[in-house]
Amino acid sequence: MNSIRARLFVILIATTGLVWLSAVGWIFVSTRAEVEQVLDARLSEAGRMVSSLVSSQEIDVQRVTELGGQMLPVPSHIPYDRQLSCQLWSFDGTLVGRSDGAPAAELSNHTSGFSEVQIDGETWRVFAIENEEKAIRVLVGDSLRVRDRLVGDVVKGLLFPAALILPVLAGLIWVSVNRGLMPLDRMANDLAGRKAADLKPLPQDGPREIRPVIKALNGLFARVVGARQHERDFTAFAAHELKTPLAGLKTQAQIALASQDDAITREALAQIVSGVDRTSRLVRQLLAIAALEASEGDDRPGIEDLGVALRALVRELPHHGQNKVRIEIGAELDGLGAAIGEADFDLAARNVLENAVAHSPAGGSVKISGRAEAGAVVVAIADHGAGMPADELVRATERFFRGRNKTAVGSGLGLSIAQLALERSGGRLILSNGPAGGLLVEMTVPVA
Repeated sequence: MNSIRARLFVILIATTGLVWLSAVGWIFVSTRAEVEQVLDARLSEAGRMVSSLVSSQEIDVQRVTELGGQMLPVPSHIPYDRQLSCQLWSFDGTLVGRSDGAPAAELSNHTSGFSEVQIDGETWRVFAIENEEKAIRVLVGDSLRVRDRLVGDVVKGLLFPAALILPVLAGLIWVSVNRGLMPLDRMANDLAGRKAADLKPLPQDGPREIRPVIKALNGLFARVVGARQHERDFTAFAAHELKTPLAGLKTQAQIALASQDDAITREALAQIVSGVDRTSRLVRQLLAIAALEASEGDDRPGIEDLGVALRALVRELPHHGQNKVRIEIGAELDGLGAAIGEADFDLAARNVLENAVAHSPAGGSVKISGRAEAGAVVVAIADHGAGMPADELVRATERFFRGRNKTAVGSGLGLSIAQLALERSGGRLILSNGPAGGLLVEMTVPVA
C-alpha cells in the first residue's frame, strides 16, 4: 500500500473496529456473568417462594395430588419469570405437580442447590429446595437457551448500532485523514509548481510532524544552491586557467612558424613544451577533482607501509621538477600503516609533492617525515621555498587560489585536491610555514 492516506484510513478503521469488537466481547462476557447471577438469584427466590407457599398451604399439596398434579402457578415479578418451570416432588419420588411448560421428567435429582441437567436434548439450570415439613422437594428451573437468547439480544443491541454507525465513522475518518494531510498536499503543490531554478526555502510554519521534512528539503535546497554556485565558479575558473596557456601555445607556435632564426624557433618550441606540461597538469587535476567528487570513497584496504608507498610515488615523479629538487624520505615512515585508500593517499601525496617541488629553489630539497599520534599518523612534507604569508594560508586550499609566490606551472588546485582526498578517509590537511622557511604541509590520516 503506497498511499499514506489509504494506510492511515485502513489503520484507523481496523483499530476502531478492533476496539469496538473488543468492547462487544467484553460486554458479552460480563453481561453473561451478570445475567447468570441475576437469573440464579431469581431461581433461588422463586424456589423459596414456592416452598413458603406450600408451607402456608396457599398451595394445597394434598388437593394438587388428588387432582392428578394440576398446573402450579409460578410467582411472576418480571417478564422473565414466565419462562420459569416448577415441579413438586414428594420425598418418595412422586410428581405432585408442575407448572405450565415444565417437562414431565424430573428436572434434577439433587436435593438442594443448583445443578444443570439435560432433558430431551435441552440444558436446564435448576434450583432445588426441600420442605421438610411437607415432605416436598421443590424444583425450579429455566432453559439455558433462554439465557443465551437474552445475552444475544444484548449483543445484537450493540452490533446493530455499530453496523449503522461504522459507515458514518468511516466517512468521518476519511475526511479527517484528508484534512490532516492537507499540509503535505499544499507542500507537494508548492514544489510541483516551482521552476527548476527556484530553490528558495520552504516556509517552516507547517504542523510539527512535517517540519523535519521541510527542514531536510531546505537543507537540500541550500546544498544544491551551493553545488551549483561551486560548479559555476569551477567552470569559470577552469575556463580562465585554460585560456591563458592555450593562448600562449598559439602565440609560441606562430613565433616558431614565422621565425627564420633557429635559436628563436627552439626557444618557442621549448615554451610550447612547458605550456603543454602546464596544461596537461591542469587537465589532470581537473579530472582528479571531478573523480573525487563523483565517487563515494575508496573501499580498498589501507596502506601497510607508508615508506614503501611514498618511495614508489617519488620514483614516478618526472625528474623531480625542472629545478632537479631532491626528495628525502625519513626512515621513521617505514612500517607505519594508515587507514586510507591507496588511490586517495597517492592523489593527496602526489599533489602536495608536486607543489613542494615547484616552489623549491634549484638544487633544493623536499623533506618527508612522519610521526604517530593518538589514533592517527602524520606525514609532513616541507620544502625550502618562499612559504606563504599568514593571510594566504587560510585560503591556500581554495580552488584556483594562487598566492603572491606563485609559480609558472601552478594552477591553484593541488592543495584543494589533497584536502578533498584526505577528508574522504577522515583525514585532514594542515598548512604552516616551517621554522627554517618554506611551506610545511601535514597530512593527518587515521592509523591502520
